[in-house]
Amino acid sequence: MSTMAERVTTTFVDLAPADWRQAFFDLGLPPFRGSQVAVQVYHRLAPTYAAMTDLPRSLRQELEERLPLGMGQEVAVQAAAGGVVKALLKFAGEASAECVLLPYHYGTSACLSSQVGCRQGCVFCATGASGFSRSLRAGEMMAQYLALARKAAPERVSRVVMMGAGEPLDNYQEVLAFLRRLNDPATFGVSFRRMTISTVGLVPEIDRLASERLPIRLALSLHATTDEVRSLLIPENRRYPIAQILAAADRYAEASGRRVTYEFILIGGLTDQDDEAHRLADLVGRHPGHVNLIPLNPTSHFPYQRPSGNRVRAFADILQAAGVATTVRRTMGQEVDAACGQLRRRYDQRGDLIAPVRVQSAGTKSLP
Repeated sequence: MSTMAERVTTTFVDLAPADWRQAFFDLGLPPFRGSQVAVQVYHRLAPTYAAMTDLPRSLRQELEERLPLGMGQEVAVQAAAGGVVKALLKFAGEASAECVLLPYHYGTSACLSSQVGCRQGCVFCATGASGFSRSLRAGEMMAQYLALARKAAPERVSRVVMMGAGEPLDNYQEVLAFLRRLNDPATFGVSFRRMTISTVGLVPEIDRLASERLPIRLALSLHATTDEVRSLLIPENRRYPIAQILAAADRYAEASGRRVTYEFILIGGLTDQDDEAHRLADLVGRHPGHVNLIPLNPTSHFPYQRPSGNRVRAFADILQAAGVATTVRRTMGQEVDAACGQLRRRYDQRGDLIAPVRVQSAGTKSLP
């Protein structure tokens, strides 16, 4: 298992804009060259030094050795109808991360990973079934965004959702560093209001994020209306039960000025029943925000199915009748393993197909 304690080679995308010129000065190179490379990377979307033909060839060769770009190696790409593209990038230490390009009528979003694997152990998630290796650096998240920006060009990737592999708030410092760099006009100037951080509900980190006073949207992975069921689906609920995470979400909404999104997965025969919808309406109706229903994206390790379209609509109708703002997540990219961790689970560190890993639900009780 690799860790962040391993020796890390600094790459260009690891650098914040304020460090570009100093990094080149420290290498004994003219500082203005740092700004030149930044223009190539962030404005012209150059994928390699070799593509930066306005730089001397000798300089390009030197930079390859002394300051790698850090774009990662694209080891798998899948495309689906509607312009959905999923890429698997391999970074140093055999770490790999998935990212997904999601075109919508209102703009193009990038769904990015924050960790290699995940520590949270959510039983319905393919990422957790693969275990945890390490957290990603801010530069590795930027490399994901850049890979998708190149695929979307000339369209702009105007929104970022930290909903890929990993728990973003378990990698707080690097995720915030990445989002601040992405917001910087010297890179892409993406508005904080067009960024979303998803979390299973790490209460201290939610409060820490609230203290930043940034208008980033928080998406809380609620997924059940009782602590008994939620603890089976999301083991972290034993540390921070529903009442605590909802209170933290309220504090975040007040501090950030943004409504919280309550993510709720609809699992056929488990969380898609009418009584669950009524409990959810009562639970969330007391808190500022809206509910985003997510029909289960089936995976090989979780023995449940997606509910029918009629069942999803009936569930949503109950919420809306109770005055709860409700959306149903648009199904995108099933044919490209678009759920978190699915593509990575199909590839080992050599890029070969691997067999699916079955996991047991955590806790002393089992799912029905």
